[in-house]
Amino acid sequence: MIDSLADHVFLWSPQNGSQMARSALDEMSDSGAFLRTASTFRNFISRDPSSQFPAESGRYHLYISYACPWASRCLAYLKIKGLDKAISFTSVKPRWERTKESDEHMGWVFPSSDTEEPGAEPDSLNGAKSIRELYELASTNYSGKFTVPVLWDKKLKTIVSNESSEIIRMVNTEFNNIAENAALDLYPPHLQTLIDETNEWIYDAINNGVYKCGFARKQGPYDEAVKKLFDALDKCEEILGKQRYMCGNTLSETDIRLFVTLIRFDEVYVVHFKCNKKQLHQYPNLFNYTKDIFQVPGMSSTVNMEHIKRHYYGSHPSINPFGIIPLGPNIDYSSPHDRERFS
Repeated sequence: MIDSLADHVFLWSPQNGSQMARSALDEMSDSGAFLRTASTFRNFISRDPSSQFPAESGRYHLYISYACPWASRCLAYLKIKGLDKAISFTSVKPRWERTKESDEHMGWVFPSSDTEEPGAEPDSLNGAKSIRELYELASTNYSGKFTVPVLWDKKLKTIVSNESSEIIRMVNTEFNNIAENAALDLYPPHLQTLIDETNEWIYDAINNGVYKCGFARKQGPYDEAVKKLFDALDKCEEILGKQRYMCGNTLSETDIRLFVTLIRFDEVYVVHFKCNKKQLHQYPNLFNYTKDIFQVPGMSSTVNMEHIKRHYYGSHPSINPFGIIPLGPNIDYSSPHDRERFS
C-alpha cells in the first residue's frame, strides 16, 4: 500500500489558465469524492555501500512540516530510531503561502529567518524559499505536487524520495549501523504480513479517510467516508481492548502510522473535516493508546499542535474561508494512561 502524500499544492498558470499541478483540495472525482494521487520520487537508500544512495551519516536531510501527518511519521522514525543526529531535518512554516510571484501557487514555504516562525527554519542547505524550489532543483520538468516529506541527498543534490511509507522503511533498517536505537525494529519479519494488512485498512479508512470526509464536495461521498472512518475506529477500539498495540504487544510501524492521525483527531478532524460522530476521548482504549504512543521517548517532540492547527484551519479557504482557529480542546497527552496492563 503506497500512501500518496498530503494536501499540499494548488497551481494555475496565468498564461493559459490551465492547471499545472494539483493539490489534495483539487483531487476530486466527478462524484465529488476525494482521490489521492501517487508520489513521484521513489529511490531507496541502501546499507549496501555500492548503491546509488548508500546509508551514510550526514549525507541526507529531511524536509518536513509538523502539520503534515505523512511528514511527521518520518520525523518520528528519526527520533525513535536515534537518527536525528545522522539525518538532519528542517521544518517549513505551517500555513501555505505564495511560492512564486509568477503564478498563484500556494504551498509550503520556509521562513526568512530563524526568529520569524518558532519551530520552522530557513533552508540552510539549498537556500530555497519553498518546497516547490527543491522539486524544481531536483527535476527541471517536474509537473506533480510539491509535497512533504522530502528526503534530500546533499551529495547528489537531488530528492531521494517523497513517499513517506517508503522513507520510514529505509530509516527502520538501512541506517542500523549508525542508529542510536538500532535494536528497535518496527517492521519485524514475523509481523510483516499482519502489519501490511492492518496498514491497508487503516490507511484507507482512517489516515486517508479523514481527508475523504473533509475534502468531499457532495453528501454521498462524505456519508460513505465518515461511516467507513468510524467503523474502522470502532475496530481499532476493539483490538486495543485485547492488546497494547495494533499488531500485538510490541510497538510497530502500524502504531506510528495510526498515531499521526489520532493526535490530530479532536484538535482538527472533528471540526475541520466534519468527523464529529465521536471524539477520540470517547474511545477509552484509543485515547489511552494515543497517550501511550505520544509518551514513547522522542515522539512528543514530533507533535507541534500550534503548527498543526494553524495549517489546517489557515490553508484550506474552501473549507474555512475566514481562517479562524478554534480555541480548544488542548488535550494533555502526557497524562497517565492504562496501557501497561498488557505488558
